[in-house]
Amino acid sequence: MTDATYPRIEIILNGKRIGPEGRSTRAITNPATEETLAEMPMITAQELDQAVQSAQTAFDSWQGVSALERSRILRRFADILRRDESQIARNITLDMGKPLAEALAEVRSAADYVDWHAEEGRRVYGRIIPTRVAGVQQIMVKEPVGVCLAIAPWNFPLSQSIRKVANALASGCTLLLKGASETPSAIMAIANALEEAGLPAGCLNVIWGDPSLIANTLLAHPVVKKISFTGSVPIGKHLAELAGRYMKRATMELGGHAPVLIYDDVDPQAVARALTANKLRNSGQVCISPTRFYVQDGVYDSFLPALVDAFEKVNVGNGLDPATKMGPLVNSGRVDAMDALVADARANGATIATGGTRIGNVGHFYSPTVVATDGDDIALMNDEPFGPVAVVSRFRDSDEALRRANRLPFGLASYVFTNSLQRADQASASLAAGMVSINHFGLALPETPFGGINDSGYGSEGGIESFEGYLNTKFISRMSNPVA
Repeated sequence: MTDATYPRIEIILNGKRIGPEGRSTRAITNPATEETLAEMPMITAQELDQAVQSAQTAFDSWQGVSALERSRILRRFADILRRDESQIARNITLDMGKPLAEALAEVRSAADYVDWHAEEGRRVYGRIIPTRVAGVQQIMVKEPVGVCLAIAPWNFPLSQSIRKVANALASGCTLLLKGASETPSAIMAIANALEEAGLPAGCLNVIWGDPSLIANTLLAHPVVKKISFTGSVPIGKHLAELAGRYMKRATMELGGHAPVLIYDDVDPQAVARALTANKLRNSGQVCISPTRFYVQDGVYDSFLPALVDAFEKVNVGNGLDPATKMGPLVNSGRVDAMDALVADARANGATIATGGTRIGNVGHFYSPTVVATDGDDIALMNDEPFGPVAVVSRFRDSDEALRRANRLPFGLASYVFTNSLQRADQASASLAAGMVSINHFGLALPETPFGGINDSGYGSEGGIESFEGYLNTKFISRMSNPVA
């Protein structure tokens, strides 16, 4: 059974659309019902070469389009996303599972991201450098790197894709965009909206297919100059290795295991409610999701039951139901992963304070889960759950909390809750992370840098830093008259 409103999934090469007929396909399913939504066409090696040539031909002209005209096209793109937000959001809920309200928020934030970068792309300036010799002019200019490969994840299929698309197009680059195989509707929405907005054919090419074939073929291709990847640490490291082998630019936004430091000078009930909403957003399938909750002794015994109570009040169901606050996980593999983490915790002496079970026999639903543990030995304290499971542990003082927070190789997001400016400043300076948010969840805005350090990757997708990975720096030194 297919959904009549769900889009047709197509490969797009130089504006030509190729459907699933007569070729290898992959079924797209609804994680809430397990029903088939559509068939995805798989690209061939020959078509990958066509995609590269299409992007290169388009780049030859797109790089010469004025920043003002590129900005106008992107602004029209943002307006179309807002106009069609209801249908785009519904399709995201169908193939990804998140509640419709969250999908709508994703569409709106993505449109805001496009608007901000459309405007900021007009301000990619060079500079004039004072010289030491009369008659010499020294200029630094920024030029687009060329054809880029963008590989986007399934958890925020629209907004994470747009973080690559808007950056590249505003910089004057062209794109080969591979979205996640589980959640293709958002990629089709991007392609359709950009075509309507007036983006020339070939500037955005949509590819679906075998990830290994795509990565190995395109990163080895001399025309492809950059990769931007959002996904898991192991795959990111593999792609970074390939990129390094061929000297490609790379932006890597990889996994995290975000620590939360909750000090004894806060209202534990209020913090528990705030963390519940943020932890269970998108069923916990968020790279910056708070996951390791370190709670100071003085509030631990109040915080834990408050968190359990808040988790147990969350309504889990189909994302199209207005009453749903948490939808299914994206596939059965994520459910299996939650079961394995909970089983490991139980076997190693941790307490399952609530949840820890699958819900129902149809769909990939898992109960909001809180695990309490005394130490850092269980798998949940070391492996990112990427699901609706939080692990809680007590600490004595700041030194212990910061040491435990920094013990893992990840460094994406971190959170601190305290009413002490001294503690906040100490944590801000000491936490090994690309982003620190204190007393709220103030990350991932269009105008702010988004990215991690260490195993969580490098490069930023947000703020003026977005453009750095898509631009080459060229220095020009010119003397007014040739040397006699």
